[in-house]
Amino acid sequence: MPTPREPIPIPLIAPARRGSFTWLLHLRWMAVAGQLITILAAVFLADVELLFTPLLILIAITAITNLVCVIWLRYTQTGKSTLVGVTEPAVGSARPTAERVSEADDPSLLQSVALALMLLDLVTLTLMLYFSGGADNPFSFFYFVNLAVGGVMIRPRPAWSMTAFAIVGYMILLGFNVPVEGITIRQPGSGFNLHTGGLLFAFSTCATVVTYYVTRTAGELQNRERELRRAQAAQAASHRLEGLTTLAAGAAHELATPLSTIDVIVRELSRHLEGCEKPPSVDTDLKLIDGQLEMCRQILARMRSAAGDAMADRWDQTTVGDLIDATLEGIRDPHRVDVDDGSDRVENQELWVPREAVAQAIRNLIHNGLDASGSEGRVRVKATLVDQQLQLLVHDSGQGMTDDVLKRAGDPFFTTKEPGRGIGLGLFLTRNVISQLGGKLTFQSSPEQGTRAIVRLPLEQDDIRPLAKTPPESSLLYPSGETNDLTS
Repeated sequence: MPTPREPIPIPLIAPARRGSFTWLLHLRWMAVAGQLITILAAVFLADVELLFTPLLILIAITAITNLVCVIWLRYTQTGKSTLVGVTEPAVGSARPTAERVSEADDPSLLQSVALALMLLDLVTLTLMLYFSGGADNPFSFFYFVNLAVGGVMIRPRPAWSMTAFAIVGYMILLGFNVPVEGITIRQPGSGFNLHTGGLLFAFSTCATVVTYYVTRTAGELQNRERELRRAQAAQAASHRLEGLTTLAAGAAHELATPLSTIDVIVRELSRHLEGCEKPPSVDTDLKLIDGQLEMCRQILARMRSAAGDAMADRWDQTTVGDLIDATLEGIRDPHRVDVDDGSDRVENQELWVPREAVAQAIRNLIHNGLDASGSEGRVRVKATLVDQQLQLLVHDSGQGMTDDVLKRAGDPFFTTKEPGRGIGLGLFLTRNVISQLGGKLTFQSSPEQGTRAIVRLPLEQDDIRPLAKTPPESSLLYPSGETNDLTS
């Protein structure tokens, strides 16, 4: 079943997405203003003799490239956008929504443009320092500002290329620059000595440390934000699940009484009409009503099962063999199910799971397989151990599913069965039960070759086992909202 798609907020720190790219442009405008103010103050207030023209040209290069990027962003935002995906409608939604993005939202393109801009900034900073005293200029510390911004904006490997570029630029400034009276301490061209070697070593070390810790911190923040988004999506899915199960249980409860009354009245009417002359159509109608009532009873039974009435709140220490036996107890056509428990090692493998909940989840998959296989088809169930996980394979002999059906399999209230034979909640609840146990449910299907439902459950449940101590009011299918903290 595809994971329900949730709106993903713009990350606080993201590698070269539109929001952070705009932030970079703002920083570059600030750099242009700061450089102009610094040069004017040095020339007119401190009476420092600088090469005014080349410095202004370098500032103009930064401003022009920034303006070009701003125009590019606005053009791509208002210009032709590209359809990148269609989100399936949520429950109650009228129609699917299309997500459109512009060219400037392409992460790889933004990443490349951002890297080019920051490398250009390193070049212009190196040239400005070259025309204003070289490495003796106090503003050479702004190399570290560029590296810090690059560590946040750019992926680690390109960020390290900026570090190497900055070290080379600083090394050039140590040997070559235009001296400025009052700023230059050591005359250019005097060669490398212990002092210049120490300066280069100290600069290289600081640049390396800054890049390392900034990239690591940015990576941790991105990982944390992904965890928060996953937790928010899980919480939203939990709330939807609670609403759906409550709806199913309430509907089953409310409909049971009037249907029982109708059933009693129909049977009494049939008994009163047994000795009376009546048209044959009356008997036909009574049988039709009785058949429809039986169908309603089956639907209510499935709704109660889907709502969690058959799910136990207690966790059990069981084995794979016992779990499969518990699953087969509720199968409606057990003679059509072929079970392969595997070797004795697999069959006797101990598990710590809510046995009834897991059994019902597997049972849903088997029943779906039986429905898909037709009246004479068979379903194969096989248990194996793979990478410290229990793998249960449910393989039917039906016609298989198309790619479109596979993508929607498990969506709430989506079913390909005939009306009255399914309500589209079985797979949805099955996946939620398995995922809450740290497992995974996947489907493989090809036309005319049946469908394979693959369930994987971790053998160790130490991190989930405390759920067994929760009060009886809560269960896997009725998660309480107040216990959903934002952890992954």
